Amino acid sequence: MSATPQSPNSSPAPSDRSASKTGTTLHLPIRGMHCASCVGRVQDGLNALPGVEAQVNLATESAAVRYDPARSGQDDIIGAVRKLGYEVPVATISFPIQGMHCASCVAKVEQGLTRRPGVVEASVNIATNEARVRYIPGLVERDDLVAAVESAGNYTVPKVDGDEETEDVLEKARREEVSAMKRRLIVGAVFTSVVAADMFGRLFFGVSPLDGSLRPWLLLLFTLPVFIYSGRPFHAGLWASLKNRSADMNTLVSLGASTAFFYSLAVTIAPKALGHPGASAHYTYDSAAMIITLILVGRYLEARAKSQAGSAIQALMSRRSRKAMAYRDGEWVEVDAKRLLVGDRVRLRPGETVAADGTVRSGESSVDESMLTGESLPVAKRAGDEVTAGTVNGGGALEYEATRVGADTTLAGIIRIVRDAQAQKAPIQRYVDKIASVFVPIVITIAVAAFAGWALWGPEPRLTTALTVATAVLIIACPCALGLATPTALMVGTGRGAQMGVLLKGGESLERAKHLDTIVFDKTGTLTRGEPTVTDVIGAGDANDDELLADAAALETASEHPLGAAIVRAAKEQKLTLADATDVSTSPGRGLRGSVNGRTVLAGNREYMDEQSFDVSGWTAKADALADEGKTAIYLADETAVRGVIAVADVPKEDAKQVVARLHEAGLRVAMLTGDHEKTARAIARQLGIDEVMAQVMPGDKAARVKQLQDEGRTVAMVGDGINDTPALAQADLGIALGSGTDAAMETADITLVGERLAPVADALNLSKRTLATIRQNLFWAFAYNTVGIPLAAGGFYALTGHPLPPAFAAGAMAASSVCVVGNSLRLRRAKLD
Repeated sequence: MSATPQSPNSSPAPSDRSASKTGTTLHLPIRGMHCASCVGRVQDGLNALPGVEAQVNLATESAAVRYDPARSGQDDIIGAVRKLGYEVPVATISFPIQGMHCASCVAKVEQGLTRRPGVVEASVNIATNEARVRYIPGLVERDDLVAAVESAGNYTVPKVDGDEETEDVLEKARREEVSAMKRRLIVGAVFTSVVAADMFGRLFFGVSPLDGSLRPWLLLLFTLPVFIYSGRPFHAGLWASLKNRSADMNTLVSLGASTAFFYSLAVTIAPKALGHPGASAHYTYDSAAMIITLILVGRYLEARAKSQAGSAIQALMSRRSRKAMAYRDGEWVEVDAKRLLVGDRVRLRPGETVAADGTVRSGESSVDESMLTGESLPVAKRAGDEVTAGTVNGGGALEYEATRVGADTTLAGIIRIVRDAQAQKAPIQRYVDKIASVFVPIVITIAVAAFAGWALWGPEPRLTTALTVATAVLIIACPCALGLATPTALMVGTGRGAQMGVLLKGGESLERAKHLDTIVFDKTGTLTRGEPTVTDVIGAGDANDDELLADAAALETASEHPLGAAIVRAAKEQKLTLADATDVSTSPGRGLRGSVNGRTVLAGNREYMDEQSFDVSGWTAKADALADEGKTAIYLADETAVRGVIAVADVPKEDAKQVVARLHEAGLRVAMLTGDHEKTARAIARQLGIDEVMAQVMPGDKAARVKQLQDEGRTVAMVGDGINDTPALAQADLGIALGSGTDAAMETADITLVGERLAPVADALNLSKRTLATIRQNLFWAFAYNTVGIPLAAGGFYALTGHPLPPAFAAGAMAASSVCVVGNSLRLRRAKLD
């Protein structure tokens, strides 16, 4: 029986069917179909799209879709399936690319990838030399994507061997590219120095070491290695561009250098034919050689700077432990850290790096967690504490049980977030990409127009002058600086954040951070420690505070109430000796009674004391004062009277007040969102200097309160850590999650803070603004450079000096512009955010 019944409405309109027969066929996997009704729904939904004809098969869980790309695209088809409630599986792959140098390269590679059937989205990052592709498995595979990249131009994709990871391949590819560039640069510099000596000798001293009848042939001899060997990547890029009917920076450089070289070659071979007999001949070998060498200098410095820009993620990668000492089959053996399993017992010796996230089972030591949290002080670890992969053990020995291994560790997650952020494009980059896609053709048009104008109306020698001007226009244009402006700043900014425990998730969050005017904090676990803590022990008369706390803790050992647990924890921290409590009876939500060392002891709230007929009137003022400070009073009594009060509260984190002050300095209004009673919430707000309190808010209503602020015209950031904060984080213009919170909160947030400290909240907002400011500076200078440079090369320099701009000077200026953009981005590495 066929699994693809035809619905009466499944056939497309005649015009659609006719259009689709000349279109493209897409075999689309679909998940979630369970019956013929599902098939009919999907088929009808697809056939409703313009230019689409689909046949859906339940047995293969797929659809054969023939479509007209001019009327409906792959995104439309996939979107239609998802709107119907079914899923098209999409995978993501990242791989390095060698040979990209400008924004035009990025556009060419992205276009080559997105034209492949099955590719949903392609994003190429010039700063990291990496492509990230979302694709439909089965329709396209890695080899197809590699072929698409290599057919787009003179680009290559390094092979991945065995267990190599993307970051390792990227780093290896960068080293190989820089090494090859260095060799070409050395050859270019050696031979160009001779050609340049001839140019500067004749220009400044009227004499050259190459003077004589053999001069043009010697210039040719010294220029050839530069043109052929050092300039090979540019010429290969030009040839690839011609085959693909596109253009990039290599096109401009190769055209400029080739124009200068072949003109000089023609003059050398037949000077009279070109009207340059004997000593009056004009040679531009110096331009050809210096263009290539100077641009190689710029690219080499740019590659070195880009490597520094990516040093943060390289540092994170270097933190990974390669080996671990695990307990296997009754003995301790050294294993590859990648082969650790959840539940493995791992021994950590002094000075070693933690290989997996885990829980300490035995031993005591201090661990350096600065690479995760930015906190310089080591953290003490003992049984029950958590350790994190990538942190470094101090002087003690520990044994821990692995709870997260391999790609599931916190360190792997941080690397993944940073890489994802660096692969994304800021919204402003989309405008740059549009400009870059037409930039090179426009420059070539300007160069041709300049050549024609100077050849027709310029001074003698017209042909030489026209060629010099056209070459300078081709060379001085710089899509490189435009292409590097955004991704280098984003790469350095996200890397700097990772070093401080601030994980920025992409360019969009940076732009939203700039417009914030209100920041809302969840209280419990975010502004406060998230667990009750004993703050005061107040005894009657000469009562001993330690004895009061020890009696209360002995009694509360039998309780599971959080406040009781706080009292027990406080007594243990003070190393008090706890007696065994007997005959314990409880009144749920009120208090409990029992015998400690043969004495009757009661602990509870005011209602419990009233119920047990104790007079608490002498303690009312103190209890009220504690309540005004957001603390809960627990009365302690013996058989006859109240002996004292123990205050318990969820206290603010140590840096909370300082962070609120920093946010006020930044011009932000600070609000607190909590389910606590109004009185308790306002007590915390007074301590911290918070402007606005939203108390007694149910977990499900948090997002609505954030939206209420937005409806008032505010741009809101939400800071939270719990799973009940997730809707509010999603609703806010900018969501910030503490890394000590839940995975759901961190997944939803735009910015994740590693650890429990609040200081990175202010750091994150400051870093976001600094990074965005750097992007804008880079784009301004890149546009300003081209706005001034191209007219200057086309004729402005001649108007100012009476000479056309030397192409070698144009090459130096072009190289310098890219290096300056990367250098400006690198300043973020040293940015002070306090």
